[in-house]
Amino acid sequence: MSERDDRQKRRGILDLIERTGNRLPDPTTLFLLGTLLVMGLSHLAWTLDWEVTETLPQPITEPVTDERGEPVIDPETSEQKTEQVLDPDTGKPLMEWRPVYETEQVPAREVVTGEGGEPVVDPDTGEALEVPVLDPETEELATREVQTDREKTHGAQSLLTRDGLFYALSSMVGNFIAFPPLGIVLVGMLGIGVAERTGLIGAALRSFMLVVPGRLLTPSMVFIGIMSSIGSDAGYVVLPPLAAALYAAVGRSPLAGLAAVFAGVSAGFSANLFVTSIDPALAEFSTMGANVLNPDYQVSAAANWWFMIASTVLITLTGWAITSLFVEKRLRDKPPEEGGPAPQAGGGVDEHRLSPAERRAMRGAGLAMLGVIAAFAALIFIPGAPLHGEGGSFPRWIETIVPILFFVFVVPGVVYGAMMKNIRSDKDVAKLLIDSMSSMAPIIVLAFFAAQFIEYFRYSGLDTMLAMSGGQLLGRLELGAGSLMVSFIIVTVIFNMFIGSMSAKYAMFAPIFIPMFMMVGVSPELTQAAYRVGDSVSNVITPLNAYLVIVLVFMKKHVPRGGIGTLIATMFPYTVGFLIVWSVLLLGWMFVGAPLGPGGELVYDVSAS
Repeated sequence: MSERDDRQKRRGILDLIERTGNRLPDPTTLFLLGTLLVMGLSHLAWTLDWEVTETLPQPITEPVTDERGEPVIDPETSEQKTEQVLDPDTGKPLMEWRPVYETEQVPAREVVTGEGGEPVVDPDTGEALEVPVLDPETEELATREVQTDREKTHGAQSLLTRDGLFYALSSMVGNFIAFPPLGIVLVGMLGIGVAERTGLIGAALRSFMLVVPGRLLTPSMVFIGIMSSIGSDAGYVVLPPLAAALYAAVGRSPLAGLAAVFAGVSAGFSANLFVTSIDPALAEFSTMGANVLNPDYQVSAAANWWFMIASTVLITLTGWAITSLFVEKRLRDKPPEEGGPAPQAGGGVDEHRLSPAERRAMRGAGLAMLGVIAAFAALIFIPGAPLHGEGGSFPRWIETIVPILFFVFVVPGVVYGAMMKNIRSDKDVAKLLIDSMSSMAPIIVLAFFAAQFIEYFRYSGLDTMLAMSGGQLLGRLELGAGSLMVSFIIVTVIFNMFIGSMSAKYAMFAPIFIPMFMMVGVSPELTQAAYRVGDSVSNVITPLNAYLVIVLVFMKKHVPRGGIGTLIATMFPYTVGFLIVWSVLLLGWMFVGAPLGPGGELVYDVSAS
């Protein structure tokens, strides 16, 4: 037996993951089986009447009395004042977990007062006379929110009851159409497909290969992947196929290139040199969580900026090391169809140089791309232009990033094709578009089944119940600040395997963990930073990352024998490596005591609550 055969038979953990994963059914079948499992578990939880009561950590208070033992009245509320009970040993407020009660809207009423401002008493009841209040804007009866005595609980909804099966069937088309990555992928890849089929992307990759030194190719891919979060989720669509093609062009494993850029895009999603569109959303959730204890507390959208800049450098270097020392080393002895180096390995540089005609076409395509970018820049920066200013939750240009990318690719692609004589009429362009769309059939099929699984899981309520149970369990552990942050990161990693949406998890986590950690002196900004670490690192292996199945399709183009096990085994070292170094960075940051960003302090003054 040769040394190569011996190495291939080694039974490392990654090979075990790959073999086990690849023995699983096709991803389409896996999502179908997962959907059936969710339906069965939802019915079991519903039958057993499993409920999770929502509880939050709240400070223990006691009535305030004066020296004579008389109650001290708050002049604003006309009620007896209360104060927090402090631990005699630490001086910190004591807290206890109390249930959250449901609220309801009741008609708003006000006390009728006389000319002197005194309440008018109802002669029949002897109580102050109250009358309904009208809303001055709608001239309808106003309402106010009051707390009931009903505890807020979360229960399961069965997908096997009459109503559950009706939802499963009636929502099937809507789930597919509304599947978040579907439209992004189809529109984005439509433009990329035209640029690829005219030869523009191949020529651009060869040019890039000649400019970037080979030893810097991997860190460049990781860094570009990290920075792509500026454009929201577009990096998932644009970068993996380009990176795989680039690595193949230089005779390296295309799977390694795809893995490096996917690690940057997904596992390094929260790192960036700039404040991105996710920062305001997270800050809003953090503010809501902090307001549980301190109604005046505000979290800045830039509160984690300095930490994210440092994270960008660290994750780029870590991704470089993991790709070189683990991923490419492991793939080196595999055949190309299993993820090994492309057949072109060892070829000279001259064979990749552009011909004079290609260089002319590249210049034309480059000018066309600059024209498209300039046109969109004008639409973004000119006051009153269609893409100028805010457009809801994010700036308008962020909400149109995928159509922008479509034109950035398709226009230069058509120009390049025309100059290379690959496009001679509008019929050729139409054929390129049709061919691009036909190549996305595997993505469309996977998206249909993945959409049902994710939406059925959400409808069942199992996602919320699992997150709430785990959060309450962690909250009752008495740990130091560093241990709390590491535990919170691990909990986030675990629940990222069940709830893929970053905002959905944080919407549930923030009201639980932020006030709880505030009570032990941990700032909301630090809790938010820890959450971002845990949410990012496991994105590349969680089946609920909707883009994982998209990347799988890109991978199979270069690795036809690979499966979901191949992809997860390749990405697993990034999850472990990023988890370790990013957690160490956060702990080191806490040790130094430096702010996480503008207004991003590490410590919360409990007395300010």
